[in-house]
Amino acid sequence: MKEYDWVVIGSGSALSVVDALLRKDPSLRVAVIDKDAPGGICLTRGCIPSKILLASADVARTVERARAFGVEVPKARVHFDEVMARMHRLIDGEIDAIREGLSHAPGIDYYPQAAEFVAPKTLRVGSQTIRGRRILLGAGSRPRIPPIPGLVESGFLTSDTVLSLTRMPSRLAILGGGYIAAEYTHFFSAMGCEVTVIGRNPSFLPREDPEVSSLVAKSLGTRARLLLGHEVTEIRRSRGQRTLRISPRHGDHPVDLSVEEILVATGRTSLSDLLHPERAGIDTDGEGWIRVNEFLETSQPDVWALGDATGHALFKHRANHDASVLAHNLLSGTRHPVDYHAIPHAVFTEPEVGSVGLTEPEARNLLGPEHLLVGRYEYRHTAKGEALGVEVGMVKVIVERETLSLRGAHVVGPEASVLVQELVNLMYTPGQTVRPILDAMYIHPALSEVVQRAVLSLRPLEGTPSHSRPP
Repeated sequence: MKEYDWVVIGSGSALSVVDALLRKDPSLRVAVIDKDAPGGICLTRGCIPSKILLASADVARTVERARAFGVEVPKARVHFDEVMARMHRLIDGEIDAIREGLSHAPGIDYYPQAAEFVAPKTLRVGSQTIRGRRILLGAGSRPRIPPIPGLVESGFLTSDTVLSLTRMPSRLAILGGGYIAAEYTHFFSAMGCEVTVIGRNPSFLPREDPEVSSLVAKSLGTRARLLLGHEVTEIRRSRGQRTLRISPRHGDHPVDLSVEEILVATGRTSLSDLLHPERAGIDTDGEGWIRVNEFLETSQPDVWALGDATGHALFKHRANHDASVLAHNLLSGTRHPVDYHAIPHAVFTEPEVGSVGLTEPEARNLLGPEHLLVGRYEYRHTAKGEALGVEVGMVKVIVERETLSLRGAHVVGPEASVLVQELVNLMYTPGQTVRPILDAMYIHPALSEVVQRAVLSLRPLEGTPSHSRPP
């Protein structure tokens, strides 16, 4: 049995912890295990390759709108194989560099194999058994596959396998109405594919603020068919086509839909059934996610977990935050907790979404409507928004009435992921107040003015007293 100072499962954000540890003590012996291509989900089959694809979708949509700006260009011709090849060219180089680094790094043994616990701090990796004095679990997650009769037999794509396509399907069904569904609806519809989205929830992007959800659904609904409040009850395959039986969750009769491919985008699930943390005495919740405290410690001493493996806010930037805090604690001997009070996210669909903090319904329930101020402003009412011809775009801010502290911000429209960051940063100041926006001088004309004007428009909710408005 090989003995290590550290055994690290996963080669995404966990690698930054490994790097920090080895820089401080090059004598450490570290095992890095990952059954998939090295680099983590974000690089290999998640956020980065999908954003490369979406860049091509954005260009295609820009060409479509060119005539509205007085510019006439030929109709865009999409070369799907070249779009996919560009993505692989950019991603594969990064993966190869990480693989090379892991394979030759002093102090690291790299295991490109699946691992499972067989006892506390003891794992089977392929035909070998290894043991670590300390363990870090950054194993990630995988696509959740719904138990639809005929789905497995008919064949389907996930956010993992869709990247292997070299030929664009003529008709695509996307199961799910969340972030992944929204982004791939934008991508495939811009490429020229006929897309139908089937979501069980009556709202598209149901975790977003309802106003944002409604705007995105209305916009995407002009380019794809959105069947919300529906579910697929059966799938059959015949002569290269998949036929889906789709039933409304309430009322009406089922309908059949024939497509060339199915993309399952119904969320993600734990890898605990492969890793078997219970054999190591590591507690998990009812869905298999690894339980950790505010210091990322599991139920076992000297075993930590970070990122997707814990099942909370499955974003790369959250995993990076975990890794940064954990590395600091390990190197300094302190116990600094992770801070999740304001985890931002973006959805790179069209229109783009950026969000942080509470939605309006959440704020109403948590704080009470009488303690809230809400501001809204549309892009098209700014000079830059008008110049860009923005038809769908809005900033919404939710502020605590007595303190002017920002409790939530929601942006939908061009550069939403950039504009929301200004509001995210406010939520990491001591008072989390919007006062700097009220006092600051803003560049005119620039898109950032829509953020300023949303804050300037703060008003009490209807039906509540009108005092305590910000000056």
